[in-house]
Amino acid sequence: MLKQTEGSKAVAEAIALCRPEVICAYPISPQTHIVEALGESVKSGELTPCEFINVESEFAAMSVAIGASAAGARAYTATASQGLLFMAEAVYNASGLGLPIVMTVANRAIGAPINIWNDHSDSLSQRESGWMQLFAETNQEAVDLHIQAFRLAEELSMPIMVCMDGFILTHAFERVDIPSQAQVDAYLPPFEPRQVLDPAEPVSIGAMVGPEAFMEVRYLAHAKQMQAIERIPQLASEFREIFGRDSGGLIRTYCTEDADTIIIAMGSVLGTIKDTVDEMRAEGHKIGVLGIISYRPFPLEQVKAALINCRRFVVLEKSLAVGMGGIVATDVRMAVTGTGLKGFTAIAGLGGRPITKASLHKLFREAEAETLPPVTFLDLDWDAVNKQLAREKQTRRSGPVAENILHDKGIVSAKFG
Repeated sequence: MLKQTEGSKAVAEAIALCRPEVICAYPISPQTHIVEALGESVKSGELTPCEFINVESEFAAMSVAIGASAAGARAYTATASQGLLFMAEAVYNASGLGLPIVMTVANRAIGAPINIWNDHSDSLSQRESGWMQLFAETNQEAVDLHIQAFRLAEELSMPIMVCMDGFILTHAFERVDIPSQAQVDAYLPPFEPRQVLDPAEPVSIGAMVGPEAFMEVRYLAHAKQMQAIERIPQLASEFREIFGRDSGGLIRTYCTEDADTIIIAMGSVLGTIKDTVDEMRAEGHKIGVLGIISYRPFPLEQVKAALINCRRFVVLEKSLAVGMGGIVATDVRMAVTGTGLKGFTAIAGLGGRPITKASLHKLFREAEAETLPPVTFLDLDWDAVNKQLAREKQTRRSGPVAENILHDKGIVSAKFG
């Protein structure tokens, strides 16, 4: 059913259609509207049987999800930013125990300084946790990826984060096709856990493992993600047959067939990049786009195949590996090792800074001319940065960096000093 709705509400409807049995939630912007809507559905009796559990922290939310999943329930939760970091110990436990929990991450910057706007720092900080990570470009894709995520998680008995850009998607009102219950039931079978706590068949879930077996257990988690590389495209194909639209998969290409330059990105920024590419193509530039949907597992061979005929690529990413540069770019460079392709990294949109078509036009033209440095910080205010560096060189007590930058940019009002 086509409807104009908020992204969070659309995702909540999709999750309800997947018939979760336990939803555990702690509010943190910008994911709160999702669990609020699910809580209303449970309270009204629209979503039943389902237990909605309000917990006292994000750590508790993931702990409850672990317990529910281990007891054989289809479990769901959602979080963002510091909330994901607070539950990090339990996040690792969920994947190490092989529990098929689905979690929405409404991507938001990590502090300090405090920032509630969108970038990809939160989920990428957990890239080695053992969770699969799927990134949505649109709210329609966010709806569809959640349905596919439950299917994939339960087939492999591994947890999945479905990542959607905070505020940009979660709070945006768009036309979204909400599937019927019959369609979802045809795609997603009832949950049959691979492992379950059952008094009739006692087992230990979470046993102590020493050096003689730990490596094998960890390898098997890796092996499951390698299986996911095969299953994700197959599940997307099955999804298309039932729901009538292409959604999901490992990667998605746009105008790459004859492209000399390919821009690589994840999430909602792909829409702005495609618009920019359309304008540049109209001017005769051979440029294309590669959108990465599955970040974990990372589709090395598929990325390599998509880039094999271009001359250069730019990874535009909304995250920063401090002291290194790009996070996604490191994986892309591994994919193209030995190909001789020229690669650039552009760090953009940190803390929700707008990524404009004007800035992208300039960036892409410089990439075509191969005049970009290996790592570029899009629209960075170098005057403010250099002023702070000079201040630190002049005096030991140079003050808090964040407050100094705000003062230098004229953002802090006079009443605060």
